[in-house]
Amino acid sequence: MQRIFIYFILLLVPIAGIHSQELNCQVQVLSPTIQGTTEKKIFETLQLSIMEFMNNTRWTNDQFQPEERIEITLTINISEKLSADDFKASIQVQVSRPVHKASYRSQIFNHKDIDFQFRYLEYQPMEFSKTQHMGNLTATLAFYAYMAIGIDYDSFSLEGGTPYFQIAQTIVNNAQNSPEKGWKGFEGPKNRYWLVQNMLDAVYKPIRECTYKYHRLGFDILQQDQPGGRTIVAEALMMLKKVHQDKPLSFSMQLFFQAKKDEVVSLFKQSFPDEKTKMMNLFNEIDPGNAITYQKIMQD
Repeated sequence: MQRIFIYFILLLVPIAGIHSQELNCQVQVLSPTIQGTTEKKIFETLQLSIMEFMNNTRWTNDQFQPEERIEITLTINISEKLSADDFKASIQVQVSRPVHKASYRSQIFNHKDIDFQFRYLEYQPMEFSKTQHMGNLTATLAFYAYMAIGIDYDSFSLEGGTPYFQIAQTIVNNAQNSPEKGWKGFEGPKNRYWLVQNMLDAVYKPIRECTYKYHRLGFDILQQDQPGGRTIVAEALMMLKKVHQDKPLSFSMQLFFQAKKDEVVSLFKQSFPDEKTKMMNLFNEIDPGNAITYQKIMQD
C-alpha cells in the first residue's frame, strides 16, 4: 500500500489540489575552520543549491500534498578545503514523520556521515542520474533522499520503503569506482554501503517490521488510546531482540536507537511500574551503550 494512500486515510485530505515534491528539506552548511569571504559566499550558494536540489527533484512517482512532504534536515560541516573546488566535510541527516492527530513529529532517522568529500564550483548545475555516478555531491544527496523516503514509507506500510532502498543501493553500486570514501564495503562497517545493505538484508528485517508496528500501529493511536498504543510500541520493540541475538551491537540497531532513545524514554516514563521495568531491562540488553539514558524511565 502506498504511503500517500495511508496518509489520505489518516488526515482525510481530499485528493484534489496542488501537488508537491516529496521532500521538505532544510539545509545548513557550516564552515567554522575555513576563513575568507570568498569561501563563505560559495558556501552560501552551495546551501541554496542543495536545498533546491533536494526539494525540487522528483524522487518518486507518487503525488504529495504540501503538508505531506517528508521533513529532512541536512547539516553539512565543511572541515577542510582540499583545493579550489574540493572539500572535506561531514553530513548529518535527520528525518521525522508526523504522528496522527498530534503536533508532535517522531524522528525516524538520525545519522552523521563523516566520509563526505565533494567537488563544487559556484553556480554549477546539480546533476544526478540513477544509471551513472555523476559526482560525489549529488550522489550522496540522492542516496540520503532515497534512504529518507524508504524509512518514511516503512513507517506507514510494512516494508513499503523497499523500492527506494533498492534505488539507494543502485547509487552505491554506481559509485564503486569513485575515489571518494563511503561507498565500499571494505572501507568500514558504518558507511553508505552498509547502511543500505543492512536495510535490505533479511537478518535486519525485524527492525523494519518494528518500524512499521511502532509508528503506524502504535504511535499513530496514542492520541486516542495511550495505554493501548504504548503496549503496541512495547511489542514492536521486543521484536528487536532477535536482531540483537543474531547481530549484537550492530550498526543498524545503533542507528535505530540513535533516533529513538529519547522518544522511548519519554513514552515509557508515563507507563506502569512493571512495564517500566520490563522496557528498561530490554533497552539495557539490546542497546547497552545508552543505559544511562534509559535510567530516566524509572524517574518520577
